Amino acid sequence: MFARIGTWCHDHRRVVVAIWVALVVVLGGISGGVGADFKEDFQGPNVESQRGFDILKDRFGGVGAGVSGTVVFRAEQGVDDPAVRSAMEDYLAAFDARDDVTVASPYEPGGEYRISRQGPEAGKIAYADIEMPDDTTWDGSKALGKELLRDAPDIEGLQVEVGGQSFAGFEAPSSEVIGLAFAIVILILSFGSVLAMGLPVAVALFGIGVGTTLLILATNLLAVPDFAQFLGMMIGLGVGIDYALFIVTRYRENLHHGHTVREAISIALDTAGRAVAFAGATVIISFLGMVVMGVAFISGVAVTAALVVGATVAASLTLLPALLGFAARRVELTRWRGLIAAGLVAVALLGAGLGVPAIVVPAMVLAAVVLALGFALAPLKRTVDVRKAKPLAKTAAFRWSRLIQRRPWASFLAGVLVLLTLGVPVLGLRLGFSDEGNFDEATTTRKAYDLLADGFGAGFNGPLLMVTEVPADVDTASLDAIGAAVAEDPGVAFVSPAMLNDPGSPSAARWIVIPTTAPQDESTTRTLGRLRHDVLPAVELDGQVDVAVTGFTAVGVDFSNYLGARLPYFFGAVLALSFLLLMVVFRSVLVPLKAVIMNLLSIGAAYGVVVAMFQWGWLGGLTGVEPAPVEPFVPMMLFAIVFGLSMDYEVFLLSRIKEEWTRTGDSHLAVANGLAATAKVITAAAAIMVVVFGSFLLEIDRVLKLMGVGLSVAVLLDATVVRLLLVPATMELLGDRNWWLPRWLDRLLPNIDVEGHPDEVDEFQAADAERELEPA
Repeated sequence: MFARIGTWCHDHRRVVVAIWVALVVVLGGISGGVGADFKEDFQGPNVESQRGFDILKDRFGGVGAGVSGTVVFRAEQGVDDPAVRSAMEDYLAAFDARDDVTVASPYEPGGEYRISRQGPEAGKIAYADIEMPDDTTWDGSKALGKELLRDAPDIEGLQVEVGGQSFAGFEAPSSEVIGLAFAIVILILSFGSVLAMGLPVAVALFGIGVGTTLLILATNLLAVPDFAQFLGMMIGLGVGIDYALFIVTRYRENLHHGHTVREAISIALDTAGRAVAFAGATVIISFLGMVVMGVAFISGVAVTAALVVGATVAASLTLLPALLGFAARRVELTRWRGLIAAGLVAVALLGAGLGVPAIVVPAMVLAAVVLALGFALAPLKRTVDVRKAKPLAKTAAFRWSRLIQRRPWASFLAGVLVLLTLGVPVLGLRLGFSDEGNFDEATTTRKAYDLLADGFGAGFNGPLLMVTEVPADVDTASLDAIGAAVAEDPGVAFVSPAMLNDPGSPSAARWIVIPTTAPQDESTTRTLGRLRHDVLPAVELDGQVDVAVTGFTAVGVDFSNYLGARLPYFFGAVLALSFLLLMVVFRSVLVPLKAVIMNLLSIGAAYGVVVAMFQWGWLGGLTGVEPAPVEPFVPMMLFAIVFGLSMDYEVFLLSRIKEEWTRTGDSHLAVANGLAATAKVITAAAAIMVVVFGSFLLEIDRVLKLMGVGLSVAVLLDATVVRLLLVPATMELLGDRNWWLPRWLDRLLPNIDVEGHPDEVDEFQAADAERELEPA
């Protein structure tokens, strides 16, 4: 089937390219017309904070649960200064007059508590609550945040900031452009051909274009957080280039073996294309496995990421063969003007990523002119003569494999020691949500957070809400005892009086509780636990009520506990799936077992680096990261993504080793030949992913930084320590036992062929195998 797909796309290449261009244009137009509706819906099953929000929504109209934020202001002369008060009242009243905005001012009757009254900042700091309807779109809330900053009064001594993540000025990342620039350089060094470099980049961009438009459309149907778009771009760029890179490499090999362009495309799709389809399917399955966690926004991230990966796989299997048909044997061309043009494009992209317009415009224009002239004037060059192809036994990768195979135990122990050492910090992993206090200090969101902490205390940025339904026969005066009991807890700084939804005939009551510590502080988590398990049960019994402690801080704790308790089941399901898939593909028990163990070691090491950098704050001065708990959905997402990516390298490497073992019957030589044949392309693919993912460390958003570091470290370890050290060492130790499979199990397992059926074996590879007589 894959060979027929490659042949058909080659023969109908104009139609295929036209279809992909039309898809990008049409889907882009539709998504632009429909718009995006990003939202973070933490709704999940059976958690106390969600029950509290449900009561707030039903009895208080959703107070505290809508799209809300704050305008925080500080006046050196005092917020009650006549000039400051007049300007701020007019400013807040102008927004309150809008139909889509509700403003609770510190100057209105009963709003005096919004002005700081204690400490060195007493009377200097105040805030106003800003609320928008629950159905406000992501673009709408961000636009309001910009308007609030733009229209702020300009008075000497007055500082106005806008707080709350709903109104945070989230800037679209540009680091993926930097990653793309370095990917161009890596591909040039790997292929030595501008056109061979451009094909994987073009395919990845088409896949991302279609995938992200589908993602934007999906935000109108699913709860998708705003960072999912950029996470999808990150993953799509990495896997898109990787998948195309593997296929183009196999295509060039086929040309070197004397095949026609049409045959080379067909064989490439029947070999590398099969592996791409299988690897892409495993990535998609691992993403969709997160849906079973039962959390709305995680399901949204999983489905949209799977859409982007699916689009990149489709582009690799259809668009790439068509483009190869146009490129034909020009993929072997290497000309100075092409290299210069590619270099200028890389410089232009780097300038765009760093925000240097002076570099971008002239470089892009010059690059376009040089590139056009290069393609127009370049004569067709003959393909590389097969007789000049370098024998595998003379490659550095072959010699490396032989070195590892001579000392398998030392290599194995060294690799395991490296991974275990890097993974030690994961023992101190603490799951939780970061907050506005982790934003960059230059952002208005962080400045507002710091002002509130200075004026009202560290816990003011993460208030707890207590809410309960009130039976008709309950004496509402008894509710005061609940507030008094909570106020006596050492972790509580302030408790408001009970607020009734209807003073005449109340059916619910709520309290605002301000902890003494910051929202992400571990002490706040302990305070929440004491209130729920020690303080409230005693007074609830007397008051005949059931108090739920909620608020966004409580939501973060509940979801961290919920997801943390289910992570082992998710990990177990993914590892079991990988074991079964690899066992079916490679007809072996030990090969998939080793893959599962090494996958655990490499992801554990990546987790350890993430904990050290983002939870402990190591290298914070260089990365701009402040210590905070690790977001509870990140370990799960990292595991799903890394599982899929490691399957890429596992399939490409082991399928080549299995092909060699089937041909030669020598397991030791098969390992060396398989590693030699794939090491260059795996190294290039991994280097691209490391750069693309690592470039997200330059972003402001903490989640993107965390995901970028985790993925880049995991890919780096997987492609070096695992593939180049542990795989050849363990396969050497096991020898022919690598491919052992009980006969009864072999009869039960279905046949999935990812090795394909190339028309002929590489004659020089066979000759190389015959010449290699040195024992391992």
